[in-house]
Amino acid sequence: MVSSLDLPIDRLRGIGAKRLSLYQKLGVFTLSDLLHLYPRAYEDWSSPTPIREAPIEGNCCILATVLQEPTAQYIRKNMTLFRFRVSDGETGMTVTLFNANYTARQIRKGEQYLFFGSVTRRGNSFEMSAPQIDLSGANMSIHPIYPQTAGLPSKAIAAAVKQLLNDIDPLLEEEWLPGEIRKKYHLCTTRYALQNIHFPKDGEALHIARRRLIFDELFLFRLGLSQMKTRARSHTGAILRQDHTAEFIASLPFTLTGAQRRAIIDGVRDMKREFPMSRLIQGDVGSGKTAVAAGLMFSAAKNGMQTAFMAPTEILARQHILSLQKLLGERFPIVLLTASLPAAQKRAALQKLESGEALIAVGTHALLSDKVHFHNLGLVITDEQHRFGVAQRSALAMKGTHPHLLVMSATPIPRTLALMLYGDLDVSVLDELPPGRQPIATYAVDTGKRERVYTFIRRHVDAGKQAYIVCPLVGDKEEPDKELVSATAYYKKLKDGALKGISTGLLHGQMSGREKDAVMQAFSEGKISVLISTVVIEVGVDVPNAVLMVIENADRFGLAQLHQLRGRVGRGRDASTCVLISDTESPDAINRLKTMCRTADGFEIAEEDLKMRGPGDFFGLKQHGLPQMKLANLLRDMTTLKETGEAVNDIIATDPTLSFPGHHGMKEAVKALFTVNENNINN
Repeated sequence: MVSSLDLPIDRLRGIGAKRLSLYQKLGVFTLSDLLHLYPRAYEDWSSPTPIREAPIEGNCCILATVLQEPTAQYIRKNMTLFRFRVSDGETGMTVTLFNANYTARQIRKGEQYLFFGSVTRRGNSFEMSAPQIDLSGANMSIHPIYPQTAGLPSKAIAAAVKQLLNDIDPLLEEEWLPGEIRKKYHLCTTRYALQNIHFPKDGEALHIARRRLIFDELFLFRLGLSQMKTRARSHTGAILRQDHTAEFIASLPFTLTGAQRRAIIDGVRDMKREFPMSRLIQGDVGSGKTAVAAGLMFSAAKNGMQTAFMAPTEILARQHILSLQKLLGERFPIVLLTASLPAAQKRAALQKLESGEALIAVGTHALLSDKVHFHNLGLVITDEQHRFGVAQRSALAMKGTHPHLLVMSATPIPRTLALMLYGDLDVSVLDELPPGRQPIATYAVDTGKRERVYTFIRRHVDAGKQAYIVCPLVGDKEEPDKELVSATAYYKKLKDGALKGISTGLLHGQMSGREKDAVMQAFSEGKISVLISTVVIEVGVDVPNAVLMVIENADRFGLAQLHQLRGRVGRGRDASTCVLISDTESPDAINRLKTMCRTADGFEIAEEDLKMRGPGDFFGLKQHGLPQMKLANLLRDMTTLKETGEAVNDIIATDPTLSFPGHHGMKEAVKALFTVNENNINN
């Protein structure tokens, strides 16, 4: 009997060193991993179809008797066909096998077998080529199809799962979900769910099993986030004693939008409480999130607190410093901390933070270093939150005494998804754009229009404006696809060709921090008119004079990324344009480009992106720091999502710390889910 699901996978019979490495390629290391390696699809062998009723497209199962044994036909070297006739009692069919010597020798005239495959029909003649064959003729069931890797077929995985299910110690089947919840929401037992997700008795059993396991995923996820929020309600060491919002607003050379004012008021109210603020500011590109952050920093600094502001890239960190200097003036010392900072500057910045001389630190992951010590950290801000993990923002917060937390995202998130990804945070939405912003006209063109695009760029440059050209690659060696445009090659081609005589710059992630700074500084000052770049300028770059965005191979980018890139223009008072260049024939890619041309509403684009790609990879990379859903789908499972919210609220209302004896299993399940996930991220 298997006494622990934490045991390595090779404890099962038939799994040696070679097969172990193949399982590990699928992310299966323990028996628990195998148990939760759910089938990606199923083949229904449970209800054989009469030959005459076989579908025109797709596979089906046929139960038929062999009328004649297979005869071999040698087509060429290494190619032998075996053909034989079968009948279901009413209709005959020809079965063709390719190079299947062993199987052909097992086929006996007069015996009944199950055949699974695609039936083709020519008049009244039926044929099935290269079917799967169940030689027992009795295995009429729903067969699981697992994710596979070369050398590890689905049948081998199914056999291992079946062995595991048979060998599990009954003690391991103890339910962690309270009986009253299972009863209220009509949920089956864990044992039934696991048995029927792998080897469903019938379609109804599979539905019941999926419902329980989807409920489990969403319930544990929401319970874990609720626990995080409860833990965050510890007493803070950074209570805001005095609100300086009015002073901050009066100092600005522009008028805040109503949404910005509300977000600052909400944040200050949170910071005046006895427990730490945990708030998400989400808004479309250009909605003014940095000004909201500056407003909270202002009051924090006036109260003697330090702020740590973490950005995902060095370019964005330096951009934030420039923006904050404009918003805050010379009132508060600001230091920069990045990995590429010269040693002397880094030492000086660390000393100023530890002594309290610097009240604001802006940086990248370098802020998480053990060498970084704050004198009185009261506010932690993370920008482009989806680039960071729960563990990372927690690590930064631990450098203070329960400091306040503000996370910002310029990637609009549908409210249903925000509920899942940021369930431990309160949410403020910036749904207004600053006055004077012009709409961005967006057009999709093919590569045959490139010369017209170059003329369009020249016309804008002659008018004193600037432009971006974004390419999917840095250099030609990254990907052998000759149709993809690389920034380095394109830069050389254009500066000596179509854009000759125009000041042109190159920017990509493989350049040093100093090189990137020099290019961005020159572009910001107008010394460079056309910036050819990779997606390194995707977020945060703010040059109001840039009014034209050209994106090469636009089909290679997701909707959210295209929207972010487009958001680099339209930041001033001049009308702006985005041109998407692509020769794609992919229906999905064409739909993305049409969506971009139809709307500039980030939230509408986010909804479309969620529909097209699903929640699993919504941002183009997995949501860091949060467990991934294996079965649950936020669009399909909204009813279950609502039910799990109710169930979690019922539990937390009576036992917020999950300390009741009957809740121990839940507590351990949540701990395991989040711990395993963070370990995977940190590794």
